[in-house]
Amino acid sequence: MRPIEKLRHLIGSAIRDKVAGPDPEAREASIWGADGERWHRSDEAIWRINRDAAMYAGGIRALLLQALHPAAMAGVAGHSGYRSDPWGRLQRTGEFIAMTTYGPIPSAEALIGRVRSVHERVRGKTDDGTPYRASDPHLLAWVHVAETQSFLASYQAFGPARLGPGEADAYVASAAPVGELLGAVDLPRTEADLLAVIDAYRPELRVSPAARDTVDFILRTPPVPWPGKLGYWMLAAGAVATLPVWARQMLDLPTSRWFDRLVGLPLGRFATRVAGWAIATPLTASEQA
Repeated sequence: MRPIEKLRHLIGSAIRDKVAGPDPEAREASIWGADGERWHRSDEAIWRINRDAAMYAGGIRALLLQALHPAAMAGVAGHSGYRSDPWGRLQRTGEFIAMTTYGPIPSAEALIGRVRSVHERVRGKTDDGTPYRASDPHLLAWVHVAETQSFLASYQAFGPARLGPGEADAYVASAAPVGELLGAVDLPRTEADLLAVIDAYRPELRVSPAARDTVDFILRTPPVPWPGKLGYWMLAAGAVATLPVWARQMLDLPTSRWFDRLVGLPLGRFATRVAGWAIATPLTASEQA
């Protein structure tokens, strides 16, 4: 194997191990290999975006943005196991997105049902004593819009080509039904409406102690082996650069245009392209020899 292919195999294997988890072949077979009708076609924007490497930066961005809602943050801190099993949480999230985008409809509906069942049991109080329920449609809508807008913003910044206005709207519209099956109500169907909904949540947002702890965990002490930390931090820099300025101000993150132009966006783009190159085509046994 040539050195460049060895490097590609090393990076690609590390990413798949963390993102796909144990027994990735069985997981892929249940999503891609199973017979049955899907919700989406290969010519839809959601099909392209949800399998692009820009999703890695988008996932980091979504966690940072979602952390600003105290009830969402309390649920993550108290019930998700993001510290004790961060990769397991990532793998479950990745499986959910993959199954609901590319998997057979009955399998996707069954997975949504299991997630709803978990949400029904998750409840508690925020740091100021306000009760919350993970099944609250208003809270589910915040998690959905923050995630959808993060994936869209990251793809626009780091994907292979920018989407046109119609494609961006199509992505938002395609993502909404799954959020509503989870329990949210009347989710936005256009990018403009998506941004308007996020803006409407701003009076509810604040930086709780749990949010600061999470941001520190995500950006400063991520559970990434040393060989992968540089690539992760490049993706994280890209995620920060695509956040709205008001969110960065709340989280005490860089807001300078110079940071975006010289650090965040270039590093995020580079790391995304390397990750995409590494996972694009799994090597055969003969190539690995």
